[in-house]
Parts: sequence; structure tokens; C-alpha cells
Amino acid sequence: MVMVEMGQAPVVERGYRNPVRPDLRLEVLTFADLVHRLPGTKFKRVHRLDFHHLTLVHHGEGLGMVDFIDRPCRPGTLLHIRPGQVHRLPTTLDGDPADLDATVVLFTPDFPPRLPATARVTDDPFGPASWQLVRDDYDRFHHALAELATEYAGLADQEPEITRELLRQLLAGVLLRIARLPAPDGHAPAFAALQPYRLFQQELERSFAALRQAHDYADRLGYSLKTLNRSCQRATGHTAKHLIDARVTLEAKRLLAHTDIPVAAISHRLGFTEPTNFSKFFTRATGQTPGSFRDAKS
Repeated sequence: MVMVEMGQAPVVERGYRNPVRPDLRLEVLTFADLVHRLPGTKFKRVHRLDFHHLTLVHHGEGLGMVDFIDRPCRPGTLLHIRPGQVHRLPTTLDGDPADLDATVVLFTPDFPPRLPATARVTDDPFGPASWQLVRDDYDRFHHALAELATEYAGLADQEPEITRELLRQLLAGVLLRIARLPAPDGHAPAFAALQPYRLFQQELERSFAALRQAHDYADRLGYSLKTLNRSCQRATGHTAKHLIDARVTLEAKRLLAHTDIPVAAISHRLGFTEPTNFSKFFTRATGQTPGSFRDAKS
């Protein structure tokens, strides 16, 4: 995977490209390989990817960041970065690349088979970013990723089409294992929710900048507002309106912290009719004005 910079914004936008197998939308490598590809200041930059990034830590410790939340990495940590999220790769307290023995899997959203359970893992914008696995779960993931790595390494020596399909199915197996992990906060995982929430997730990711009212989503999906709210609360503990506002706030934070786009332009991009309305919304949600938040992250 070659990470291609796009634009001059402080956040580095990176698109997927496998340098060894350009026609394959998956790559399995080590964390050390990733460090070698992103030397010095490039490694320390904040990135925003258009592909999935899974990491299973075997040995070593470090501190990563995903969407403004620090993510400690130690033996048994499973880290999942989704397309569109801003993140910083694990470092030491001094800011140097962490000395991790870890398996990294990079894949595009269209590579794994589209199964209901795997889609709930890959498509949920509010899904967990990390788990600290118990020993039995770690052993299962270690074995599954080792098998994936073996097939990936042997692709050139095997029947290519069959091996590609096997890689897709092995990756689906990894995602299904993630789907049945307990939620890190101890609450019921989102995949236990009813169908309205799962459809809402997909529509929210497409339309959060254009649709701001829960009843608009309910109408578009063909459910009553009561049914949609009940489904959202079962899945997350929050109403649909809360999730809409949270998604808009998250995107605002990403743009304020990691681009130099003017606040007025961010306001317009997120569907606000006036910058003052955006400022009031953001201040109410975060306790900071957009300018104060940007200054604190600079």
C-alpha cells in the first residue's frame, strides 16, 4: 500500500494502492513495514484514509489516536480505523514510532464480501475503534491473521483467482470475529440492533451534511420516527437526533483540526445556512467555539 498525499492540508489524505500487487485491494504487512514506508515526520502526521486499517498488537506498547481519542496499544490490542476517520499511528511518549510487533491488514471497503454482520462492522461510523482482547480471543485473531498473511504471501505461487477469493473469505472471517466481540464499554454491540438502525447508519453517512432532522431520515427509510428512535436507542443508547448531531460535530472537528478550510466554508459544507448557526451548534455540542477548538489543536 502506497499512501498518496492529496492536497496541502495539515491532515494527510491517503488513498489505497498496493505497491506489490496493484490489482489487489488488500495487503497484509507488519507494523515495522509501515514504519519503514513512513519515515520521520510523515509517520507522525495525522492521516485520513479511504480504506480500512486493522492492527493486532503482539508485543510492545504505544499510543495512537483515532478521531481525537487516544488509543493505548499493548499486547492484545485490536485497533480498527475506518475510512474517513482521522488518526495518528502509535508512537512512544517521545513521539517516535512505537516499537510494536503487530500484524497490519489494509483493505478497501469493496474487498470483503458484503454480509450483514461484516457490514455492521465496516459501515458503522460510531463503531468501536479498539478492543483489549482476552487471551482466548487474542489467540483466535492471531491464528486468523496468520492464515490470512500466509495466503497473501503465497498469492504468486497459487491459482490467483482462487487465492483472491480465499483472501476475501478469510478477511470476512476476521470481520465476523470482530462482530461477535463484546463492545468495549460493556454495552450491547450495535449489531444487536434492529434493521432500522442499520439502515439509518448507512443513510446518515451519506446524508449528514444535508439531512439534519430525525424525521427526515425516518421518512426516507420508510419508518415512523418512534420506530427509528427505538432502534437507535437499543443499538447505542441514543436517539436518532443525537446521532445526527454527533456525526456533524465529528466531521466539524475533523475539518477544524486537520484542514485550513475557513470556518465559514466548513459551515457551508456541513449544511448550515449561516456561520453563526454553525458556531452556536458547535459551541453547544463541545463547549468551545470553532475558533477556540481549532487553536487548541494547532
